[in-house]
Amino acid sequence: MEKRVRFKSAWLPWLLVAPQMAVVLVFFFWPASQALYQSLLQEDAFGTSREFVGLANFERLFNDPSYLNSFKITAVFSVLVAVLGISVALLLAVMANRVVRGASVYKTLLIWPYAVAPVVAGVLWLMMFASPWGVISYALKAMGLEWNHLLNPNHAMSLIVIAAVWKQISYNFLFFLAGLQSIPNAVIEAATIDGATPWRRFWTIVFPLLSPTTFFLLVMNVIYAFFETFAIVDAATHGGPGKDTSILVYRVYYDGFKALDMGGSAAQSVVLMAIVILLTVFQFRFVEKKVQY
Repeated sequence: MEKRVRFKSAWLPWLLVAPQMAVVLVFFFWPASQALYQSLLQEDAFGTSREFVGLANFERLFNDPSYLNSFKITAVFSVLVAVLGISVALLLAVMANRVVRGASVYKTLLIWPYAVAPVVAGVLWLMMFASPWGVISYALKAMGLEWNHLLNPNHAMSLIVIAAVWKQISYNFLFFLAGLQSIPNAVIEAATIDGATPWRRFWTIVFPLLSPTTFFLLVMNVIYAFFETFAIVDAATHGGPGKDTSILVYRVYYDGFKALDMGGSAAQSVVLMAIVILLTVFQFRFVEKKVQY
């Protein structure tokens, strides 16, 4: 028999959800509506004069080759961050779940990076890759590889991807570890008795049972790569060399606060929001079909 909560008054449910609705209205719908309105305007850097220009800001954006190139940069960056972040975190979670002695120590060390601010993560990895005396760049130079993220676009992209993945690994690790610990041992033991190898047990039993967790993390990591990596890019590469690491969210900041193109920056934020919404809908519409609940 299904249990349903019944409220004695009609206004009590609305009162309970009012705080959350207020947060959503104030911190999402209101800024989104302001960005949409501002994207239709052309205004000076100080906001003293405004002119309604309709869709001219959007037309100018999509006629800008450097902005269109930002889509490719963002796509490559987001795929690398999401795939590497989820894969490495899953590997670490599987290994940590098998540890018997000192398990709490390993788990604590793997969770620590989540407490680091994104800008600190960017500076930390920047220092380790700084030429010529960064720890990692020095080691790479000893192996014959001249590292220079200031001039080499591939090196710069690798730097921000590594920093972003490292920052997000702890978040992914926590969910994967919780998912692994929720799998009944009896299922694994039954497969072992049937002669299934560890590799086969993982792909036929463990990974399918982790599919809800994996799907959730896929959505969250895509959102993370699109929005929350701005501080890492700003601290590590400033979108350079040139604009080769200027992802979409960094372009919004740069054009709005440095180039002082308020209307163009607002139009970019609307485009970015639309892309993330469409990606999220696509994931729930098509990718979720492969999830086994």
